Amino acid sequence: MAGNDIALEALGISKNFGELKAVRNLSLQVHRGDIYGFIGPNGAGKTTSIRMMLGLISASTGTARIFGHDIHKSFLEAISRVGAMVEGPAFYPYLSGIKNLEIYGALTGGVSRSRIYEALDMVGLGRRGKDKIKGYSQGMRQRLGMAQALLHHPQLLVLDEPTNGLDPQGMREMRNLIRRISQEERTTIFLSSHLLGEMEMVCNRIGIMYRGQIIKEGMVDDLLGHKTDRVVIRIDQDKDAKRLLEERYPDVNVQITKAGWLEFPHENLDTAGINRLLVEKGFTVHSLALLRRNLEEYFVELTGESQDVY
Repeated sequence: MAGNDIALEALGISKNFGELKAVRNLSLQVHRGDIYGFIGPNGAGKTTSIRMMLGLISASTGTARIFGHDIHKSFLEAISRVGAMVEGPAFYPYLSGIKNLEIYGALTGGVSRSRIYEALDMVGLGRRGKDKIKGYSQGMRQRLGMAQALLHHPQLLVLDEPTNGLDPQGMREMRNLIRRISQEERTTIFLSSHLLGEMEMVCNRIGIMYRGQIIKEGMVDDLLGHKTDRVVIRIDQDKDAKRLLEERYPDVNVQITKAGWLEFPHENLDTAGINRLLVEKGFTVHSLALLRRNLEEYFVELTGESQDVY
C-alpha cells in the first residue's frame, strides 16, 4: 500500500526500563480508514507502545511516523492531526463538561464554542455539558474524554482502553460511538484493549501484542478465517441429547457448555441431518448455529495461555 495511505506506522520501537524490556522491536501499520485493534492482555506493553508512538515518552530504539511525519524529528507536524485518550481522561471535577473542554481547547491552540457543542452532541452529552464533572458517571467521563479527543477534527483517533470501568450497556454505547465516528467523521481509529470480544465486533484489522511483542497482524477475517469450526445447539434435555449424538457420532466430542447448550466441532458433519435426528427423537431444538473461532480462541491458540483475556 502506498505510503500516503499509512496513518500510523511503528518502526522497530523498543522500550527498556532498566533490565525490563517492556516493548521489543514493535512494528505495525495502520492504514487510513482502519479501525485498528491493538490487543493483548494487561501488562503486554500496549500503553507503553502508544505513548512511544505519540511521542509522549522516548523510545529506547526505533521511531514512529504519523501521516509520514517522524514523531521525533517533526513532532508538531506529526501530532497536529491526532486526537488521543490515553490511560483514561482527567478533568476538573468542580467544573462543567463545557468548561473543561474550553480549557483544553485554549491550551491546544483554541477551539470554537460551536465545535465544543458539536463534539458533545456527537458523543451523546449535548444535554449534560453544563453539568459539573463530579456528577458524571464513569461512562459519561469516557464520553467526555472522547469529545475532548475529537475537538480539533483529528484524522487519527487513538483510544487506550476506552471501555475501562464501563458496564455492558456502556461498552455497547462506546462501541457504537466508535463506529459512528469512523463513518461520519471519516476518522482513522487506533483502538487498544484487552477485551477481545469487544475488539472483534468493531475492528477491521488487528495487531496482537504479547509479552512486549507483536505476534500477529492482519485483517480480522483473514486471521480468524471464514470457515465455521463448531456447532452450537440450544436444546431441551441436554444430557439425553448429548448421549444420542455420542451414540450416533462416536468420534465427535459433544460438550454441554451450560444448561441447555451443546457444542461440538463441525468436522464437515451434516448439520441438517443432526437437526432432523434430534427432532425425530422428540427433542425441541431452539437453535442450531455454525460458528467460526473467535478472537479469544485465536489468541489462546497463538499463546497457549488465557490469563487476563476476556
